[in-house]
Amino acid sequence: METRVRRLELGELLTGLAIIIGVNVLGSSPAFFVGSDTSWFAEPWFFPPGYVFSIAWTLLFTLMGIALFLVWQRGTHKRTVRIALSLFAIQFALNLLWTPAFFGLQRADLGLLVIGALWIAIVATIVAFDRVSRLAAALLLPYLAWVSFATILTYTIYAGG
Repeated sequence: METRVRRLELGELLTGLAIIIGVNVLGSSPAFFVGSDTSWFAEPWFFPPGYVFSIAWTLLFTLMGIALFLVWQRGTHKRTVRIALSLFAIQFALNLLWTPAFFGLQRADLGLLVIGALWIAIVATIVAFDRVSRLAAALLLPYLAWVSFATILTYTIYAGG
């Protein structure tokens, strides 16, 4: 079986890099502007140290950026690509909303509502990405795993520990 790997042109590489950087900058902006003060709730015993969050999110945003580039690269003239990109935008907006809801407003209940919607939107995005690029869909699986863990954390905080 022959596998053909297409070489990316410089413009495509620069676009891919811009998408990855853009996802990282936008994705980290809520924490930058709102912060992540944990003093208002009791941290569950399985709450990771603070540095784990920045490492995890940098990796996840990078994987999301790569996945987004792979889907975009297939051509926005295709309906499946437009649907996948739209779902990505919805889940990304929910991702950006979680930090202000949870940390900014200090509302674990609202954070739980947002992260539940986010989880569903990520699953829908993975399904849509899979219709365009199996690799792009696979790159979002660590994100789904992390948000699943964050959902458990959020629920535990909401429930009081």
